[in-house]
Amino acid sequence: MLQHKLLGRKTLQPLLLTISLVTISLLPIPPSLAETSSIPRPSNAPLELDLLTKPKGAVITANTIDPKGLTVPSLWWAQENSENKLLDNWIAYPLSEKEARRVDLIVNQQIWSLLSYLERYSFVNRLGSLARKDGYNVRIFNYQQELLATYTCNFQIEPALCNIRINAQNRLGLKKV
Repeated sequence: MLQHKLLGRKTLQPLLLTISLVTISLLPIPPSLAETSSIPRPSNAPLELDLLTKPKGAVITANTIDPKGLTVPSLWWAQENSENKLLDNWIAYPLSEKEARRVDLIVNQQIWSLLSYLERYSFVNRLGSLARKDGYNVRIFNYQQELLATYTCNFQIEPALCNIRINAQNRLGLKKV
């Protein structure tokens, strides 16, 4: 009788171990604190649409022309080639004591709302990668000044570690609850 109980435990232990391992493998793995804390949060400065018509200081817009050479960041080619004229304008802010360099992209809301999540991600990644080469973080807005997406990098490490965030919206552009 004692041997029968021991035999039952021997077969039960591997089964419990298997169940435990399967359960653990199905649990989501949260990103480590080191991964998420090393990327700065996107700027919370407001979008300054008035700078599109009246740029101040070293701010660069789609209408800024540098007579000496190419203006950095150079997003004109991206604007001309953006599918269905999605990218409408941008404002590039220089490095300051309080903020890293950033570019605020202004997109056509009607076109943005028709894009799938993957199309939005592709757009954010493409323009974010382009701006990253010049050391800029990216925020994407519509003309209603709603933050639609961000591409933020930690430029202190090589290669730069970046993060993309896209606000969930339905096809009409309304935020999902």
